[in-house]
Amino acid sequence: MVRKKDQFPSSVISDSLYRQNSILGSCRNLWITYKSYNNTGMDAYITVDIGGTNIRCAVFDEKGDSPMRYKKTTTLQNNQSAEKNIIQVIKESWPDGFNVKGISAAAPGSVDVKNGIVILAPNISGWKNIKLKKILEEEFHILSIINNDARLAAFGEWKKGAGQGHENLLYFTISTGLGGGAIVKNELIEGDLGIATEVGHITVDVNGPKCGCGKFGHLEAFSSGTGIENYVKQQLNKGFISDLLKENSTAKEIFSAASAGDCLAIKAFEQAGYYLGIGIANYLHIFNPSCIIFGGGVSQSGELIFKPFRKSLEQHVLSPDYLKNLEIKTAWLGDNAGLIGALEYLKLYV
Repeated sequence: MVRKKDQFPSSVISDSLYRQNSILGSCRNLWITYKSYNNTGMDAYITVDIGGTNIRCAVFDEKGDSPMRYKKTTTLQNNQSAEKNIIQVIKESWPDGFNVKGISAAAPGSVDVKNGIVILAPNISGWKNIKLKKILEEEFHILSIINNDARLAAFGEWKKGAGQGHENLLYFTISTGLGGGAIVKNELIEGDLGIATEVGHITVDVNGPKCGCGKFGHLEAFSSGTGIENYVKQQLNKGFISDLLKENSTAKEIFSAASAGDCLAIKAFEQAGYYLGIGIANYLHIFNPSCIIFGGGVSQSGELIFKPFRKSLEQHVLSPDYLKNLEIKTAWLGDNAGLIGALEYLKLYV
């Protein structure tokens, strides 16, 4: 029997950015639950999605995309390091009797893919130059591969989600931060060390606000959930009046206020959409994709961000030819994109 508390989370999938008066547009539900299994000697794959708050682990067999086991734990708990908690959740999820082919981990921050090192994960205390590949291989004695979480989510959406059928696509996840990945001619772009496609860290205004990375004027500083929150806080400190917002209002609260007609909240999303359009125009000029996919919580704000985004994109793109035949979609796989992407990526190496 499947225990509800261990169920692989469902995802609400949006098929359209452009439907008016709806956060999610045209939707369908993707319910994925793990399967019962026996000790069969079949191959199995372990994937791990590491976040600043939670670590999620899923075990897949060789037959499909639905996990046999799914477990979530807190990233930092019991006075243990994140590395020890990762090892613990893998041990608790290990499928006895299966031939485990490898472990694939989706890690936040900058990841040296070639050497399996998390260079810096700002949202996990103490995570700097963590040799995660070495740690996992010494513990479990099997192949372990590490990649950036947003890049693996892009890979998952390309293989099993909204990007299927496209040879060239860009994926952006807009939530607390802004990350993403690129598929070019059916290849995941990683760069020499594997630290390419830090899509939130292009400069769109040299005089812009400070980004979480410490630099100024990055796309993430304008268009992420944190950027939206910081804009509201800044305007309130300048004396802007709002009946619905406080200095510590969250992006979700700002969305609710904007939906209720609050002028400051609407301006926050307009700025986010405007700079998102500038950033995406730059990426269109470089990659010329046939598909752009948006994921993450902020992307669910619908027309509040995508109306100013489209206007800005059309204003800043070099030529209308870049928009011809371009499909712009919301992600299909939701929070499961990283785990599914990690699975598909691992299959390239085993």
